[in-house]
Amino acid sequence: MKIDWKRNLLISWIGCFFTGASFSLVMPFIPLYIEELGAPKSQIELFSGLAISVTAFAAAIIAPVWGNLADQKGRRLMMIRAAAGMTVTMGSLAFVPNVYWLLIMRFFTGILSGYIPNATALIASQAPKEKSGWALGTLATGAIAGNLIGPSMGGALAQWFGMKNVFIITGIVLLITLLLTIFLVQEDFAPVEKGDLLSVKEIFGQIKNLQLLIGLFITSLILQLGVTSISPILTLYIRDLSGNTGNLLFVSGLIVSIAGVSAIISSPILGKVGDRYGNHKVLLGGLLLSFLCFI
Repeated sequence: MKIDWKRNLLISWIGCFFTGASFSLVMPFIPLYIEELGAPKSQIELFSGLAISVTAFAAAIIAPVWGNLADQKGRRLMMIRAAAGMTVTMGSLAFVPNVYWLLIMRFFTGILSGYIPNATALIASQAPKEKSGWALGTLATGAIAGNLIGPSMGGALAQWFGMKNVFIITGIVLLITLLLTIFLVQEDFAPVEKGDLLSVKEIFGQIKNLQLLIGLFITSLILQLGVTSISPILTLYIRDLSGNTGNLLFVSGLIVSIAGVSAIISSPILGKVGDRYGNHKVLLGGLLLSFLCFI
């Protein structure tokens, strides 16, 4: 079977965009939605943090399992599974009776996720070697754009249609992603034999500079903790600062999105600076400036 990898790339880009947007669009209004569900006022920040982090926590736990299954059953099937699962879990958030059910469905959203990494693996395996860099770079912009536009889009939709309806709209969009993946994505899959799979120990053994990898892992973890830790309280903080709740959701979404927009603008510039003066200096400078911005 001849695979049209360019069509796969287009559909995968659309799917990654919608998936990335669905993950980030709840950021501006999740504290207010939790407040609406009747959570105690003294615990809104706590439940907001749990609602956002439980999805990523669940996804991190289950990722190796889905990755192993993808090697045996195929990436397309895992993309379909992820799109179907997220259609149900994201859409159902509009009907949760209380904050505890919200946390449960957010947890299952993380458990059933995995569209983006499987789409990446699919395109990496199908694109011609001389075009693989372009194809993977193009695909990555889908998830990045979704993550960037998601908060402002979610804030605007919540302002116009109400918070509950945003989840229904998201479920419909993910359903479209599911149907596109089922009917338009192709894969000629050959399963990886169990004997050919490398263990984690063997993979780490092939890395030349393991200390560098561990250092980057730890610093990236700390940086992500710093960046995402403000998400649960940002909308409430904006409300305290402005006192005007008329367009609170839209403004909150815009503020969340602007950080990603600045990252896209600065990344190529910092890349050139790193090539000229050294990436280590750029990393140190970036961490110092980030520290000052948070203060």
